[in-house]
Amino acid sequence: MYFQRPKAVIFDMDGTTVRHVNPRILGLLEFLDDLVFRSGKLFRRQASLTSLPPPMEKPPRLLVHRMIHTLRRKSVEQIVQPCPGVLDVLELFKTQNIPMAIASNGLGKGYGDDILKKFDLEQFFQIAIFREDFKRAKPHPDGLLKALESLNVTYAEHDTIWYIGDRHKDVSAALAASELVTPRILPFSYGLNAAFAIFEKGQSPDQVILNYFDFLEKMKELIESDPAQDHAPAARKDAQHS
Repeated sequence: MYFQRPKAVIFDMDGTTVRHVNPRILGLLEFLDDLVFRSGKLFRRQASLTSLPPPMEKPPRLLVHRMIHTLRRKSVEQIVQPCPGVLDVLELFKTQNIPMAIASNGLGKGYGDDILKKFDLEQFFQIAIFREDFKRAKPHPDGLLKALESLNVTYAEHDTIWYIGDRHKDVSAALAASELVTPRILPFSYGLNAAFAIFEKGQSPDQVILNYFDFLEKMKELIESDPAQDHAPAARKDAQHS
């Protein structure tokens, strides 16, 4: 893996940090999420063609998300579980003082926040950005940009931020965000859906994570070969505040 040590790492949640016990539920959530995005895009296109006034800017209503999470009557541990090997990867990043965040299209209230608490994931993520926290869902970059802003890390021009996701829209969102901020945002795919997007977008095969166990070993090699990004920028920032 020929990448420099990341300055920060952002994870998607569903399908990336946790997986659904019933994969069809995840498929349904993703299908509905994509449907909402396509419908909104079609409406905006029709509005532009017919000279209709643009829709008012307002917080997302999230009706589909709320319906799904209202209908489910199970506790989160009956619905999802951490992806195999992800806890070891998170622990490695934590011991290396690499800041981490969640940026998810899913709801936080009644779902994402419960998952973080139930599986003790709060210890790894400084910031968790959910659908209530931004206006436009992935593949728009809003959630990632919000996570970067909330992490409050000092970035240099040569720094890279990694975004790990399992869907085509995760790769698209990362590349879109990279056009808008100083550090380069590098998408990584976990699973086949996002892997197709990696190749489609001309990214490196090394950005495909087949499983977290192999990825962990690659991360150890990367850290050993690039050990001394010793967090000097962060140290300087702390000194400024002291």
